[in-house]
Amino acid sequence: MRRRARRRPRSGTIRGVEAANAGLGNLDLSRVGLFPLPNVVLFPAQLLALHVFEPRYRRLIRDVIARQLTLAVPRLKPGFDASYYGAPPVFELCGVGEISEYSELPDGCFNIVVRGLGRVRLVEELRSQPYRVARAEVPLELPAEAGVGKVLRSELAKQVRRVARHLSGPSQQLAALSDADVGASADIVAGALIEDPDLRQQLLEELDPCRRSSWLIAHLHARALELGAPQPAPETWN
Repeated sequence: MRRRARRRPRSGTIRGVEAANAGLGNLDLSRVGLFPLPNVVLFPAQLLALHVFEPRYRRLIRDVIARQLTLAVPRLKPGFDASYYGAPPVFELCGVGEISEYSELPDGCFNIVVRGLGRVRLVEELRSQPYRVARAEVPLELPAEAGVGKVLRSELAKQVRRVARHLSGPSQQLAALSDADVGASADIVAGALIEDPDLRQQLLEELDPCRRSSWLIAHLHARALELGAPQPAPETWN
């Protein structure tokens, strides 16, 4: 009787996803693989670590790695339990990304890190087997007036500095704030510091970057007061 060869674990990185704000320009959104999860919202520039064990999603991850299929991570809508192994409803606006690191384990499961690249709207589901595939489009984000965006970005960074030392979130991702515009700054902060999945979904669906940033400023200010964080020093003008 021949012994079955034992699967050797594989690991690696995917080329072309080094930049935190790589964007959606080169992604094929005509066929997007769906990895729906409960209470998970993927933001642009966010790093999301996942353990993949279900057979259908193991196959999805293999195709993402081998064929560079775009990966969407939509949040499952409440009440998904009854049809989880079918195609339960998901929120149409979701994050998409690429696998930046992966490790295939001896049992065929995967540990992966997904880097968020942007937000998309799922337009049409194309199939549900062996895993779900949909067609997506990039939603139109409202432009931010340059002066207003600069002020909001500065105030958001100020509030982040007030609360960051009191929190245990992924502060490494906040380092990208210095190079981000008002919309990207809001996404980085939301992905790193907002935990409630309903609030995260609302922020992902907010396509006005100034409103997104304003909400976060108010939220972080209130959080700073709860934590007893000192007020930032006033800016001086020469």
